[in-house]
Amino acid sequence: MEQYPIWPNLPAMMFALARTWPDKPMLRSFRDGAWRGVTWSEFGRMAASCARHLRSAGVAAGDRVVIVSENRPEYPIAETALMALGAVPVPTYTTNTVSDHAHILRDSGARAAIVSSPALAGTIREAGRQAGGLDLLVVIDGPPDDAGGSPRLMHWPSLVADTDPPDDIALQAAGIDANRLACMMYTSGTGGAPKGVMLPHRSILSNCRGAFELMRALRLRDEVYLSYLPASHSYEHTVGMFFLPSIGAEIVYCRGVEHLAADMLTVRPTILTAVPRVLEVIRARVLTQVGRQPRWRQALFERALGLGLKRVDRHRLNIGEYLLDRVLDILVRSKVRSRFGGRLKAAMSGGARLEPEVGCFFLALGLKVMQGYGQTEAGPVISANPPDAIRIDTVGRVLQGVELRIAEDGEILVRGDLVMHGYWGLPDATALAIRDGWLHTGDVGALDDAGYLRILDRKKDMIVLSGGENVSPAKVEGMLMAEPEIAQAVVAGDGRSSLTALVVPADGCDDVAIALAVSRVNLRLSVTERIRRHAIVSKFTVENGLLTPTQKIRRMLVIRANRDVLAKLHA
Repeated sequence: MEQYPIWPNLPAMMFALARTWPDKPMLRSFRDGAWRGVTWSEFGRMAASCARHLRSAGVAAGDRVVIVSENRPEYPIAETALMALGAVPVPTYTTNTVSDHAHILRDSGARAAIVSSPALAGTIREAGRQAGGLDLLVVIDGPPDDAGGSPRLMHWPSLVADTDPPDDIALQAAGIDANRLACMMYTSGTGGAPKGVMLPHRSILSNCRGAFELMRALRLRDEVYLSYLPASHSYEHTVGMFFLPSIGAEIVYCRGVEHLAADMLTVRPTILTAVPRVLEVIRARVLTQVGRQPRWRQALFERALGLGLKRVDRHRLNIGEYLLDRVLDILVRSKVRSRFGGRLKAAMSGGARLEPEVGCFFLALGLKVMQGYGQTEAGPVISANPPDAIRIDTVGRVLQGVELRIAEDGEILVRGDLVMHGYWGLPDATALAIRDGWLHTGDVGALDDAGYLRILDRKKDMIVLSGGENVSPAKVEGMLMAEPEIAQAVVAGDGRSSLTALVVPADGCDDVAIALAVSRVNLRLSVTERIRRHAIVSKFTVENGLLTPTQKIRRMLVIRANRDVLAKLHA
């Protein structure tokens, strides 16, 4: 692909590719004890069949349809079908609680849902009751228990059974304008209630074009991509659902994060996306295993890492170091690269901050790890490191087609086709986020002379875990302080693998009472929102500067004042 094609919208792109590459492998997943593939022509046929049956069931242009599923071939088939009808997919996390799903159903006005399993069908059915009703429920695997015939149930096999060519649905999709709403991705707001980010087709297509130009140096062709981040995460949604398929990559769905290491050895991906937490875990495992080796093997590893770091720091190796470096690449680095399957061309880290020490570790061992930056409101990719000019302590250069400037207060402002329409049903929040066409990211950054962006701080009060999950501290803190045993609470964990809490006990409450209160709150939270460890600290007051005169807790000051305590909690 010399130039990235211009498509009017996402489903038109997918159906066009199905015509261009009918026999090319597109999707692969592990089912019934074996890896099974889907070609592009099979994808096009099933997506069109799904669209016809959904249309017959009453799904129409503009309807929001919630999707709750693990990553699997049915996911992009369902999304393409919905988009072709002009309907709006609303991807949500399988780990959401019933109340989380109820909020999204209520807020989006969705009256239909597509779920992967009978268990999730039960969760969504209950959420639908709380939200005021659900008209249609599609279940991919096995029929759920019938609970009185409401909502109407449809089973996936019947939706994709048509053998007719997809021409009629592809023709319908071709007329959708690029500015029309493509999907709605929910993200947490600072007040704790998730907000629906309205992404038009142009936003995701802009990301695809920009990513293509950025990755041009890798000469990507017939790549194999291992997908393990949830498709409800905007990063995976754009990259794994649309960009990589659009350049002919085969998307292989991991059996689950617990199988990631084994699946990398089996699938041998050439492209990988990663959140920092995954890279941190792999690095820790490598170092642990090295520590168990004889001292001479440890010395070889340390020398290989040291020479690699010297190259990363752009220091020239002398002739002796160069020759030794080549030998160590075979003896040491190749064994680390084999953990990723042995043919990885590049891994893009995003979703949260990657510590430079972690990034340099992999670069020094010959693995091309790059760091990018973005947010759901921007499609989500704003910038990334080019593979032939990596500066791992930065988040790279802006994608082609993106305008970026730094405001007087240091905030990163972004403009271009990638910017969202706004927040669903929240005109005031939209007006605050997008001013004069510029998206105000809420992040503070700086550009160097070469145009590389550095993230310096986070203006908006939001925690991004190392796995890329966005968590509203206000929601969790409010639930903690609603417990009678807890007087004050601050939640921390930005860039970490899980949340921790600083807790001020109510009068007369001991450690045991606090632990019980935290446990009760955790039962009502999703997996990513749960408090893994907590510490009891002194009261926040106006006098010690940790409380405003209006009795609001100064979160960042509390976190700074208890930096040592938090370090122990995260150790």
